Amino acid sequence: MFLKLEHLQRSGSFKLRGALNAMLAGSPDDHVVTASGGNHGLAVATAAQLLGRRATVYVPEAAPAGKTRRIEAAGARLVRRGTTFAEAAEAAWVEAALPGHRFLHPYDDPAVVAGQGTVTAEIVADAPEVDAIAAAAGGGGLVAGAVLAAGGRHVTAVEPEHCRCLHDALAAGRPVDSPVDSVAASATGATRVGEIPFAVLTGSPAVSTVLVPDARILRARDRLWDELRLAVEPAAALPFAAWLDGRVPGDHPCLVLCGANTDWTPTP
Repeated sequence: MFLKLEHLQRSGSFKLRGALNAMLAGSPDDHVVTASGGNHGLAVATAAQLLGRRATVYVPEAAPAGKTRRIEAAGARLVRRGTTFAEAAEAAWVEAALPGHRFLHPYDDPAVVAGQGTVTAEIVADAPEVDAIAAAAGGGGLVAGAVLAAGGRHVTAVEPEHCRCLHDALAAGRPVDSPVDSVAASATGATRVGEIPFAVLTGSPAVSTVLVPDARILRARDRLWDELRLAVEPAAALPFAAWLDGRVPGDHPCLVLCGANTDWTPTP
């Protein structure tokens, strides 16, 4: 089993890849506005800092302090709105409609999906013996990018039991609203999977979804620290939790540890 250590990225998660790719593809004069549970917002703030551009990040009121603190430290304007990602996104769209502004979606954007696909492109290049990829699903950008870059390898999209927008969309045959209630919600708390990721995922026969209860997520997170000294946020432990339960296929799977932007404490 292989681990892809995306929690060691400069912004603390894989999200920097998609944000930087999308911002490089857009106008350098745009004031970028986005909404995020935290990781995408920090990625946008970091990319804006690297490129010398302006950025505003809308987050839900309950966004973790470990993420919001870093967003502001990177120089972005932080705005708290609503109790869910959807409510924060609605407010962000209003500002993004202003002249000279642009909304950068955290996962329903082709340039973002392509950027996230570089995670799997690197896995395939560095360890061609890998025969399966497992990653947290969220709004679908990371796993859709994985499908595009996996060369036919199986992709397992892992979600919390009560934060399952991809699972519900696949069951319904279209993106639908899903409830959000999980210890991993700050990173996987999309209420609806993106249209672009959904089209990619439904077009591939080599995709499966796995649901994991919060207790298993926390145990997996703690085990990553206890045995490997890898301190990650709960969402990053989702693939490891699924693997520990024997629900990730392949003889040589690679699990993506997607981020570490949280105030980390062990479970009592």
